[in-house]
Amino acid sequence: MNEEKILSLFGLARRAGRLAPGHDAVIESIVKNKAKLCVLCFDASERLEREVRHACSYENKNIPVLKAEFGIKELSKAIGTKAAVISINDEGFSKKLLSMFEQDTQRKE
Repeated sequence: MNEEKILSLFGLARRAGRLAPGHDAVIESIVKNKAKLCVLCFDASERLEREVRHACSYENKNIPVLKAEFGIKELSKAIGTKAAVISINDEGFSKKLLSMFEQDTQRKE
């Protein structure tokens, strides 16, 4: 399954300093136009999802937001800190992750 690869890529992005974990860090990276992609865990709260989606679409930012099939526990283990949402602040990591999520979705259809 692609999920393990995606989670390990999150860990790599975190170590490379290209990932912002948690609500405040994600909102800050969106506001500062650093975020290229936001990923929400499936068990993130509705309020958190609403806030992130609003911030990503505010003022025509058009930052993609993906809802993952893994939970907070799996994400937190992969990145080394508790978080229900992350932003990827690098174009290369973002493109790779978008294609991996797309492949994962196509496999399930």
